[in-house]
Amino acid sequence: MKGMSIIIKTISSWIKILIFLFGIYIIIFGHLTPGGGFAGGVILASSYVLIMLAYGRDYSEKNLPLPIASKLDSAGALMFIAIALFGLFYGAGSFFWNFIQVKFFADGHAAFDLVSAGTIPLSNIAIGLKVAASLFLVIFALSTFRPAENNDKE
Repeated sequence: MKGMSIIIKTISSWIKILIFLFGIYIIIFGHLTPGGGFAGGVILASSYVLIMLAYGRDYSEKNLPLPIASKLDSAGALMFIAIALFGLFYGAGSFFWNFIQVKFFADGHAAFDLVSAGTIPLSNIAIGLKVAASLFLVIFALSTFRPAENNDKE
């Protein structure tokens, strides 16, 4: 049997959108509220794991192909390294220097706004992308090594 019943498939397709939006919210507002890139990435990956459990591994691979997931994983890592190196070369010569916050928000008027943290939201986005793609790939790889179904029990 590929996936679960039609009720579970329908409900999980509705819930997947809400889980995905909640993960994006946790990533974007991670510097203002509890959460951030790692927690949001785990929530994003859980939306795809829900689809994998409800519909089966083949449908999940069509929904997010493995080459694209691998490229998103690499893009998250490269984005995180680029943000760190921009701080090194553009800022005061230190790794992860928050050059956007120092240059544009040093007066403190934009404190506790969405754009007040400088490079921290960008780092959260990179970490969230990396964690979501990596966790999806790990769970997908684990699903390929499941034991064969035994039809002799009937």
